[in-house]
Amino acid sequence: MPFNRTKHALLWLLRPFSPKQKQYWRVVLLCFLTAATFWLLNALNKSYTTQVSYPIQFKYDPKALLPVKPLPEEVVINVTGKGWKLLRKSLMFNVKPAEITFRNLPTIKRLPGHVLRPAISNVLDGLNLNFVVTDTISFDFDQLVTRRFPLAIDTTQINVAPGHAFTGAVKIRPDSVTFTGPKLILDQFPNPFLLSPPDQSLTAPFKGEVLLIHDFTSLVKADVSEAEVEFKVTALERKEIPMQPILQNFPAGYRLKLVNGPVVLQYSYLPQNRDLLQPDLFQVALDFLKFNSADSTIVPTVLQKSPHTRQVAVLPGKVKISLAPQ
Repeated sequence: MPFNRTKHALLWLLRPFSPKQKQYWRVVLLCFLTAATFWLLNALNKSYTTQVSYPIQFKYDPKALLPVKPLPEEVVINVTGKGWKLLRKSLMFNVKPAEITFRNLPTIKRLPGHVLRPAISNVLDGLNLNFVVTDTISFDFDQLVTRRFPLAIDTTQINVAPGHAFTGAVKIRPDSVTFTGPKLILDQFPNPFLLSPPDQSLTAPFKGEVLLIHDFTSLVKADVSEAEVEFKVTALERKEIPMQPILQNFPAGYRLKLVNGPVVLQYSYLPQNRDLLQPDLFQVALDFLKFNSADSTIVPTVLQKSPHTRQVAVLPGKVKISLAPQ
């Protein structure tokens, strides 16, 4: 019957999968592995032409030259050889890099690929080089130099709290730094080399370590990474005095009234300069050419200050005026 024939056929196909037939599958697997091994050995003994990546190594004097960007590490070449050799090169197993030697560094910046042919052919070990696929390799070297820079700090950038001031000289230890790096980069460094001032708002003398910061940490090496900086911050004294402003460019025949006056001048000074001040030297002006008709105000101008004063300001910041005919 058709059903019985189908049943017997399925049983025959499934018989090898029976737990009693494990030995059968071991034999099948062994045959498969043996065939694959013979096929692989036969394939590796044949000659092929293909493209592979091959390592290159630059030869230069590290005491005189420095690459300023990452050097290329390999090029693509077209070769012919046995499968064994190609497999070893593809896996980079015991592969000797091609050494590239230059005579015109740092002037030369690139080389055409075909120039590398002799260096690569000498180290291929059983492979025939057909041609170099990589068209050009680019690189950038510079002279390696060592220079010494005095250290300084921009005192105008020191952040002091309101009512305080930087005073005295800055002490820096060590007072200099020696950089080693590419000549073109060190030529751009400021001389003296400026340290970054502390970030915090200071109300007292400062003494602490300040890092040497620049943008070329991977190329430029310094003999010190930080310096100790010390300077004084002094609290200022403040004073206010009333002022009679000087009138400039006002129209004749009018009488001036200060609506939000009187004008007061504020100034600060160091305590040790108290006896050196000359408040009579202060002059404040109201210039009608600066009159703002929208709000009837003039911004006062300090024409003259007393020596040894700091943080000079005029209150109010805008003087509202009114003019009346005389």
